[in-house]
Amino acid sequence: MALLRNCSIFLCLIALTYSASVDNYENSKVQLEEYIQNKKKDINPRFRPLYHVVPPVGWMNDPNGFSYHNGEFHLFYQFYPYDSVWGPMHWGHSSSPDLVNWKTLPTALLPEKEQCFSGSAVSDGDTMILMYTGHASIDVEPYYNESQYLAFSDDGINFHKYEGNPVLPRSPNGSPDFRDPKVWKRGDDYYVIIGSKTSDNRGRVLLYKSRDMKNWEFLNVLGESNGDLGYMWECPDFFELDGKFVILMSPQGMAPQGDRYKNTYQNGYIIGSFNYDTNEFVPEVPFQEIDYGHDFYAATTTEANGKRYVVAWYSMWEMAHPEDVDGWAGAMTMVREMSIVNNRIYMKPAEAMVNLRDGVAVDGDVGSYEVREFGKGVEIFIDSDLNQKIDVLFDGRDGGGKVWLRWNPEFRKVVVDRGANDVREVLWEPVGSHTWRVFLDSSSIELFCGEGEAVFSSRVYPHGGWRMVNESPQALRVKAYNLRRSVPE
Repeated sequence: MALLRNCSIFLCLIALTYSASVDNYENSKVQLEEYIQNKKKDINPRFRPLYHVVPPVGWMNDPNGFSYHNGEFHLFYQFYPYDSVWGPMHWGHSSSPDLVNWKTLPTALLPEKEQCFSGSAVSDGDTMILMYTGHASIDVEPYYNESQYLAFSDDGINFHKYEGNPVLPRSPNGSPDFRDPKVWKRGDDYYVIIGSKTSDNRGRVLLYKSRDMKNWEFLNVLGESNGDLGYMWECPDFFELDGKFVILMSPQGMAPQGDRYKNTYQNGYIIGSFNYDTNEFVPEVPFQEIDYGHDFYAATTTEANGKRYVVAWYSMWEMAHPEDVDGWAGAMTMVREMSIVNNRIYMKPAEAMVNLRDGVAVDGDVGSYEVREFGKGVEIFIDSDLNQKIDVLFDGRDGGGKVWLRWNPEFRKVVVDRGANDVREVLWEPVGSHTWRVFLDSSSIELFCGEGEAVFSSRVYPHGGWRMVNESPQALRVKAYNLRRSVPE
């Protein structure tokens, strides 16, 4: 009887401790939202986008939990609210009915003993389940460990962490780099892939299977670097698209090769085939970059209404973030729709972007060295003779950042040049349309060539709206639309 009584007391103490922990966590969430509301008053809006998702305050990096749940798109992100530099990771949260008009929701996850690193989301009826990497400090080298955690929500806004965390405490080979789970459901089974590395520092993606998301079986190494694709594969994704299977990932440690792989870290994909009976992925097309610009990382996808959409962190590690002095840093790219054509991924802006058009700004020829001026948000179609050079300068009406878009028919390359030899370029062979579709926002440019076979995403920081100067030897046919705001100020 004494033993039973002692056990009862012990269980009560555990319950009280857990209850107090939950109360403290909920109080921390309330305090954080109060802090954010107050801090927003101090934000300098000069570079704040009109139609790209950004943090309400503080720092943003990788997109997380990009998903479609109960008729709404959800986009979470790595978030540190208390400074405009990287810090203990939270999950910020935005939602949208159409991938274009976004609202900011309360912070979804706060760190406790673990930082809340990147992950994904899946719907189970009315329940939304987050799976994320818990990054925790330990007392021995390498002084950190990464495990996989769960959190649940019945309303898509308020999340509670699973009491049994972590559900995947360690990698099969003991590597401490074991992060960024991407989960999906097929039939009655859940699958997840996780980024990791081999014992000799080659990036790899691990595949697991579960019936309940709590108990996982390791199936296979889905993909692995042969030594040329970096020492770590971050933020992996895996999906079927147009009859093929795709591993999308962000390799760290790839050496530059001519025009390719010039960013700090890369983002790209391997196309192949996959068999759910053998759990084997067979590569058919070697690694390719998915975006050729300066600022595109940690891309992640979701499927809805028969389409596959992708979004990425609109920034890059180890680079300057001029907005950080304004109380915030980091952004998300526009959401793009994906397809596979000729063994390559093409990307086009989400269809609903056309609903942001708010009047025609230019419609006609722009002669050599003629100038046009715009506000902070504009969509521009440029048609030209590809047998002649194209050289278009976009800069600030009041100075600040500038960028050139160029084409030389001799080399058949599209060039995005931010000056000071900060150049990104790629061979372009149009498959249909020869049009450039350019999206300018308060601190960014996105260029879609032709059918989306070459896309560039780069941050640029003009002052006082945009100016376009046609420095080409030919006149350009230009149609431009002003774009309205679709994200909170």
